[in-house]
Amino acid sequence: MTVETKTLPKADRPVLRRDSDDAPMRVLHFYKTAIPDTVGGVEQVIHQLGRGAARRGHEIAVLSLSPAPDPRVVVTDGYSVHRERIDFEIASTPFSLSSLHRFSQLSKWADIVHFHFPWPFMDLARLVVSLDKPSIVTYHSDIVRQTMLLGLYRPLMNKFLGSADQIVATSSNYLSTSPTLDRFRDRVSVIPIGLDRSNYPAPTTSKIALWRDRLGPKFFLFIGVLRYYKGLHILLDAMHGLDCPLVIIGTGPIEDEIKRRVHKLGLANVHLLGYLPDEDKVAILQLAYGIVFPSHLRSEAFGVSLLEGAMFGKPMISSEIGTGTTFINISSETGLVVPPSDPNGLRDAMRTLWENETLAAEMGRRAEERYRIYFTGDQMNDRYIDLYRRMIAQRRSARAAR
Repeated sequence: MTVETKTLPKADRPVLRRDSDDAPMRVLHFYKTAIPDTVGGVEQVIHQLGRGAARRGHEIAVLSLSPAPDPRVVVTDGYSVHRERIDFEIASTPFSLSSLHRFSQLSKWADIVHFHFPWPFMDLARLVVSLDKPSIVTYHSDIVRQTMLLGLYRPLMNKFLGSADQIVATSSNYLSTSPTLDRFRDRVSVIPIGLDRSNYPAPTTSKIALWRDRLGPKFFLFIGVLRYYKGLHILLDAMHGLDCPLVIIGTGPIEDEIKRRVHKLGLANVHLLGYLPDEDKVAILQLAYGIVFPSHLRSEAFGVSLLEGAMFGKPMISSEIGTGTTFINISSETGLVVPPSDPNGLRDAMRTLWENETLAAEMGRRAEERYRIYFTGDQMNDRYIDLYRRMIAQRRSARAAR
């Protein structure tokens, strides 16, 4: 990844023919964090959108917060990430007063503003800063855990979502099961998250051999940020009594808790690898026998790591939580789907795949085929760019009609 400083885009920079239908667009993404500070599911989506649109000739800026924004602007894969310092956090929500001024500047520069929900401070920023540009919200997840605070936040949330020209759900599953999205159904589109295989490094032969020697020829794999809704406690309970190895890649808030649980259960066949560079992660993905994804709460709205498994042709095991995980993983077709919070069901599913290699291989083949049909990065980028253009054209027509 290339990192360099870059000057702030000038809102008054002269541009020719920006009103033509095929003109390059300026897009501002706004979210609480971004690569390179953190590498979660939403951050990966923003990266895919920024990288893909930049390759198509558009100018992309991302505004995010950082505990240590030095350099203040990072450039990677053709788009810029503008970072403002976090002042404080409330209920895992970072706040930054300086970002309000930067948001005002960048929104004047942009042709369209793309928000990524949820992040309550973003809603507040949208209310405080005057915005005369079309706006789109990608709705990544309901607010699940902070139920008491949600009652206080809901009026601001509804005002923010109601101000958006368009809202995008990442799967039809989530749209059909979200009470919040149902309120705004008339302006909701569905665009599945997509991944670009070429964005993943090809591991060397020696790297693959290194991990094969360390992990063995056959193992299940979990990849993700170690958070409360990932269901890892369920997975570890399911591993009790199984002989098959499990590899866990990732760090996060509950990492120490997971380590203690592994030790308490005496799970010698569980390998906790922590954070790994992309080349190592891809090498292990290629070697994995299957992907296990035990998320049990609706905070897991899609499952980018699950989609990575499909992209690499792996059979999957996931839970039915009414979200995009079951849009990626079709039960008995691309893998197995079990009830949430059910270690016995999860154990039985793992045992079924482990003992039926022909079935597992066929499910992996279908998973990769489904990825190619529905979930490529090009498909996601093309659909968003088409939506951007239609929104800009609608705003232009509305102004002309005044």
